[in-house]
Amino acid sequence: MTPGIRPLVAGNWKMNGTSASLNELRMIGNGFMSGLDAETEALVCVPATLLSHAAEILSRTPVRAGGEDCHPKESGAYTGRISAEMLKDAGASHVIVGHSECRADLSEDDATIHAKASAAWRAGLVAIICIGETRAEREAGTTLDVLSRQVAGSVPTSATAANTVIAYEPVWAIGTGLTPTADDVAEAHAHIRAKQLRQL
Repeated sequence: MTPGIRPLVAGNWKMNGTSASLNELRMIGNGFMSGLDAETEALVCVPATLLSHAAEILSRTPVRAGGEDCHPKESGAYTGRISAEMLKDAGASHVIVGHSECRADLSEDDATIHAKASAAWRAGLVAIICIGETRAEREAGTTLDVLSRQVAGSVPTSATAANTVIAYEPVWAIGTGLTPTADDVAEAHAHIRAKQLRQL
């Protein structure tokens, strides 16, 4: 393992869950009470409506609560949006930015992800920056070029192992029944690490 880097096991509830789902969080937290390695972090990212409850429930366990997205601005006339500061106030420790669904559905580009990561740090959150190639990019043989571009554009140069997690998410494997091989993932991880070290 790379020095200074701890494994992170994270779940993302997406647009799922109501107050009736909170008992599931108790089960998740309690399930990790004795089985989590001291060198491993565990996280559940939940909808904003559940975040404060999740943070309270998980506070007595090794599992942390995180947000699923944030706006780059601290406050303002952005109806329906959530700032990183709001997530922090609700008890989040991490926030996901650049998820493939947001990149596709909301047309978020690398510059937007960069700004969101910076906003996360501003609020004292760890930014989980998602990157990954589409099926078309994979079939064109441009995976490593895409990852290089996304790291360069999405990850601020002041990123450290303490404030940032880079999550490789092969978009072509989401909901398709296709599964990346261990070699596929290892190649992507090695490239991302090398690219990030050069950037830093």
